[in-house]
Formats: sequence, structure tokens, C-alpha cells
Amino acid sequence: MSETSELLSAIERRPRRQLGRTDIRITPIGLGAWQFSEGKGGARGMWSTVLSPETDAIVQAALEGGMNWFDTAELYGYGRSERGLARALTRAGIANGQVVVATKWNPLFRSAGSIRNTIDRRLECLKPFGIELHQVHFPASFSSVEAEMDALADLIEAGKIRAAGVSNFSARQMRRAHSALVKRGFVLASNQVKYSVLDRHIETNGVLAAARELGIAIIAYSPLEMGLLTGKFHKDPKLLQTRPIGRRLRLGRLINKSRPLIEAMDRIAQAHDVSVSQVALNWLVNFHGETVVTIPGASQARHAVESAGAMDFALTAEEMLLIDRLSAGLNR
Repeated sequence: MSETSELLSAIERRPRRQLGRTDIRITPIGLGAWQFSEGKGGARGMWSTVLSPETDAIVQAALEGGMNWFDTAELYGYGRSERGLARALTRAGIANGQVVVATKWNPLFRSAGSIRNTIDRRLECLKPFGIELHQVHFPASFSSVEAEMDALADLIEAGKIRAAGVSNFSARQMRRAHSALVKRGFVLASNQVKYSVLDRHIETNGVLAAARELGIAIIAYSPLEMGLLTGKFHKDPKLLQTRPIGRRLRLGRLINKSRPLIEAMDRIAQAHDVSVSQVALNWLVNFHGETVVTIPGASQARHAVESAGAMDFALTAEEMLLIDRLSAGLNR
């Protein structure tokens, strides 16, 4: 069996979920590609620069772990992440159609017409891979939600993309987006939002409820809270000083607050012979049935291996409820 065949076989062995009410099927855990930005476009201060050889190794590890989808964006290095992802997939022997690729349109200082005008650039950066899911990165353009969805619907009809999604949209904005797409004969596939055991705001602000009601997938980003949910910073807080300043500021104040949860998750991890981060990811993609999927990033290949391994075991009902109870207290 060739190396590429082995990768495809690893992917085929993983369970798949429907992306919202589309015909796209994805593994519960995919790979987020913000870290491939080469330090540009918002990555500075959050991610260390990941060079091409490591990008290849990370994508290879994700594929070997059975991940079948990858999420990037125009803003991630202004095309650098898209190009790096496409190169890494190609070097792994993956062809268009064998994995699912999602990207996002940058709405800053633009109108909905830019969605149509920039799609060829997105496809060029991702060449030879097509765009299965195209998302509005956040609700900040000069146009209405309805105009943005009309532009995405035009791209679906033109065969440029397969499905439309949004990111960082409120429950009300989600409903407007979904309604606009339904009028065109399509559905809103997903809303990509921040969600983790330490940030459960979508459970109380209506986003999760709207997603379940309308059959929209929740794509959780920052599921490990920039590494905090690995537990390593709790064991050695000095490690924070080696991380980019954005992470230090964001995570420093959360270490003591989250310690009881991390300690409980550590005990659960030991019972399953897995890591704390794998427990956090497993809970996230299973606690709400199949509504939530997630895209942890990886700055080293071993991080992708570990994330993929979160699909290899099952938490008990009691363990799920314990994590729910402890983390809910942190989100009040």
C-alpha cells in the first residue's frame, strides 16, 4: 500500500459527521491553520512562526491521525496560510476532493461584492484544492448579512464553493444568515465561534440553541485555550514566559481559576491513559451530540497527533457530567 493510500485509509476509518444540513461529511476534529500565517495577519503575538518543513509535518500528522478537514482564512497571513496548507497537502500526496478545505472571507472595510471578487484569489492560493466551505470571518463588513449570504449563494450556484458558513455571528445574525440562504435554496452550514470548557458563552447567549434548532454546525475554535487546557502551564507556570506575549496576557490570569477543573480532567485522563487536552477535546465534540466539531491548531506535529487521538476513546457519562459541572462554575 502506498503512503497516500495509507493516509486515505486512516481517514476512512474515522467516523464522520454531517456538516450542518449539507452533504459534506467531516471528522469530529479537524486542523485549524491560523499558525501557518508566518507571523502575519493577526498571528503575531499569538503563534510562533511555523516554517514550511514543520507545516508539512503537522499536516502529515493530522492526515495520519485520520483528520479529513482543514480550516484556514484569507486573514491568516493574507494567503500565506492557504498556500502553506495547499503545499503541505500536495506534498502528502493528497488530491483535490480527498479532504475538505474551509476558508474565510475577510470583511474588514469591504462590502459583499468583495466575496465574489476575491473568490478566484482564494482558489488560486489553495490551488489545486477547491473550497468546500466558505465563511464570513466576522460580522464587520459594510454590507448587510443578507447581502453577504446572497454573494455566497451566487458562489454555490457558480460551483465555486460547496457550502456557506459564518464565524463569530450572534444568534440573531445566524438566523438572518440562515433565512437569507433558505430563500436561495441553500442552508447555513456552520457558525465558527470560540468554545471550550473554559468559554461556554454560546450555551447562554442563544448561539448553541439556534444552531441546534436550525441544524447548523458549531465549529469550535480555540478549544484548548491556546494551550492552557493541556495542563502544562498549571504544572509549570514559568512556561508562559516562553510563549508569545498575546498568549501570556490571555492565559496568565486563568491558571489559578481553572486549576480545580484541570486537576479533575487530569484524573480522568489517567483513567483512560490519555492527556488532559484529549479529554477537553473529547468532551467538546461529544457533550452536545454531533452539533459541535472543533479545529485545534498545532505548532508542532506532535500536537496534531495528540488532537487526532482525542477521537480514540469515549468518556463515561459520569465523567462528562463532572467536567460539565466544574467548567460551568467557571463560566458564571
